[in-house]
Amino acid sequence: MPRTGRRRPGPARPTSTSTSTATSTSTARATVATLGAFAVLGGLILAPAATASEAQGALATRGTSSDTWSQPRTKETFHRLATYPVFQNRPDGEPATAETVAEISSISEDGRTLVYTDAAGKRIGFLDVTDPDAPVGLGTLGLTELGDADDEPTSVAVVGDVVLVVVDTSVSFTEPSGRVDVVDLATRTRVRSIDLGGQPDSIVVTPDGTQAAIAMENQRDEDLAPEGLDDGDLPQLPAGFVQMLDLSGAVDGWSATPLPLVAADGTALPALADLDTPTDPEPEYVAVNPSGTKLVVTLQENNGIVVVDLATATIDRAFTAGTVSVSGIDTVKDGGIDQTGSITDVPREPDAIAWVDDTHVATANEGDWKGGSRGWSVFDTTTGDVVWDAGAEMERLAVRVGLHTEDRAAKKGVEMEGIAVATFGRTPYAFVGSERSNFVAVYDVSEPAAPRFVQVLATTNGPEGLLPVPSRDLLLTSSEEDSAEDGVRATVGVFGLGPRFAKDGGTPAFPTVVSADDAAGAPIGWTALGALSADPRAKDRLWTATDAAQVPTKILSLDTGAKGPAVVDRSLTVSDGGAPVGLDVEGLWARPQGGFWLGVEGATGAENALVRIDATGVVQESVALPAEVAAGLGKWGVEGVSGTTDAAGEHLLVALQRGLTTDDGLGGYVRIGRYDVRSQEWTWFGYPLETTDTEGDWIGLSEITAVDGDTVAVIERDKLNGPSAAVKRVYTVDLPADAAADGSVTPVEKELAIDVLPDLRATHGWTQEKLEGLTIGGDGQVWAVTDNDGVEDATGETVLLELGKAKKLLGGDGSVARR
Repeated sequence: MPRTGRRRPGPARPTSTSTSTATSTSTARATVATLGAFAVLGGLILAPAATASEAQGALATRGTSSDTWSQPRTKETFHRLATYPVFQNRPDGEPATAETVAEISSISEDGRTLVYTDAAGKRIGFLDVTDPDAPVGLGTLGLTELGDADDEPTSVAVVGDVVLVVVDTSVSFTEPSGRVDVVDLATRTRVRSIDLGGQPDSIVVTPDGTQAAIAMENQRDEDLAPEGLDDGDLPQLPAGFVQMLDLSGAVDGWSATPLPLVAADGTALPALADLDTPTDPEPEYVAVNPSGTKLVVTLQENNGIVVVDLATATIDRAFTAGTVSVSGIDTVKDGGIDQTGSITDVPREPDAIAWVDDTHVATANEGDWKGGSRGWSVFDTTTGDVVWDAGAEMERLAVRVGLHTEDRAAKKGVEMEGIAVATFGRTPYAFVGSERSNFVAVYDVSEPAAPRFVQVLATTNGPEGLLPVPSRDLLLTSSEEDSAEDGVRATVGVFGLGPRFAKDGGTPAFPTVVSADDAAGAPIGWTALGALSADPRAKDRLWTATDAAQVPTKILSLDTGAKGPAVVDRSLTVSDGGAPVGLDVEGLWARPQGGFWLGVEGATGAENALVRIDATGVVQESVALPAEVAAGLGKWGVEGVSGTTDAAGEHLLVALQRGLTTDDGLGGYVRIGRYDVRSQEWTWFGYPLETTDTEGDWIGLSEITAVDGDTVAVIERDKLNGPSAAVKRVYTVDLPADAAADGSVTPVEKELAIDVLPDLRATHGWTQEKLEGLTIGGDGQVWAVTDNDGVEDATGETVLLELGKAKKLLGGDGSVARR
């Protein structure tokens, strides 16, 4: 079985060279994660670049080298065990395409039954996680069976043998209402309901199970403009509050007592007077400290935090979450990853909150109508001081692992939304979720004022629910984004801590690619790696390219020689006429004589081309497809390029993605072209494609690479992902050397070389659709990479696979690998 993925290092700390200024009700102390001349990510020590022998791209932007590595700390490494699509747990008769989400979750006392909210489906779901490698759907309980068809669950908490299901029953913003349903966990029958007197959001239960608190948000209408104000502005009454539940004794005796956050006459409480619009508090999230004595409440729209004494149900204090200034981040949506922007005095507006210990809380600063600092913070609850702030660290982390989302650059960036803290063994960990970049950052918070980055975990889209289960060394994530049309489905992710959960040699499945720092100290920006080529001068290097998802086009060098993820340590900008250009690069071949050939897909058939650039990235020539071929192309054109050189000169091999409309006579074939650079002649071959019966699916070619002088390997794949993915294969094809260069098409036969689907599934994540890059490295290994679509309508995870020896898997005489 080919080895799946790269060997990856263990945990360490990412670099951040940004400046961050945080302010609160008293003097704030903001820290930025720096490591002087060395930066560490996931056990990789990125040291200053050495002036070693020059390879391709001599004038490329150079990052730090990857020749020094630390050993992974396997005892504190989380491993992805499973990714369960919750649409598979839908009720009988409901179509698989119906929107079905997992948002907030809780766990039974034995740690084996997960309960999650599905607001889209108006229900809660149950999963058996007894075997963390293989969660089993246990069905759902629809709120329409308990109330009204419009009722939505907002949160859930398991208490003993019952589940508290928090339900929003509001008919309008001005008439908020809600209830909490008490549901027997075993029988899934409702025991009773308790009216909440408003619109609820999150719930928390004290460690002893005798009390619960619910954030009663009474949320604003984002489309309503109060008199003299803008849409979505506060105040918009009624004001929110906290509902305290007494859970002592029998269920039929449980009761609710409201804790107001405004005075009886609607004026601001003195404790909240320094917050934004204190006459309209909107509680978002609640958390109880480890000793069960204090409750903390975030008022997201009010940019505030309230501390409540649980024994007396009174407010201890309230303080503003303050503002933050962050530099060294991308703040413009322009297609590029430009980390020179900054935000100034932006309100944090925290969403989720968690206690680090009895006097410190951590907040995920998602932001709302006025703010969003793109990070997370730690506060001292006795003073309201900020003792630590992530600054640009989360944005830089997203860029480093290829999860930067350009679509959100001008808004709230990575948008940290969920946070949880739990102690595994003797180590308290903070888990912070990025709603837009689809990851969870793990930190050791043994020192609350100095969190230490441990690891980054890839999730599916919108990881809001973060549920640590220390008793079983598990972390469960629930992702709320679901769109069958886009191939994005909500999931529950399962991660296990420690060596006993390790697979593939004890290293995590993510990341497989990271970037080193550029000359300015920022991680080299990369995304959408849709092409792959060997470096003809270095056996432990590959070249790859960004497609249309990043502008201008970048050619990137990957160092694959050390243990751990491959490292993007050189970046070459493609230019033409002295200006950077944006090309949809789908194929790449590093020429032995220097420079590159690019396979460029065009918006129209005529715009498809082979483009040659020199070692500095400057365009030297462009070769159009023959007019009769271009005329038969739709929006799917050039998808791969490779090449060979011999005594007769340079020969390019080109894969078109789908069959031409003018090739009806071939039936089910797609073209492979051979272009003789010296004679400028094209020879065409007809490659037989697999077929699919899945509605909306199609099968085509994604890459081509030369195996030897007359043999090529191609990627053939379907358009499906996740559990639907079926065809992710590498085939080999012999191209007859005597085929005529007269415009005719010579049919060829293919032979299955590698079924890559098992390798993709072995990552235990969401099976990626776009297996798009393939090459034979100078070390004779077969490499493949997935295109992450720029994190747009995709999970964003990039999977780089080292599949095994080319001689064994692809055959041929090995001449290409030996060059």
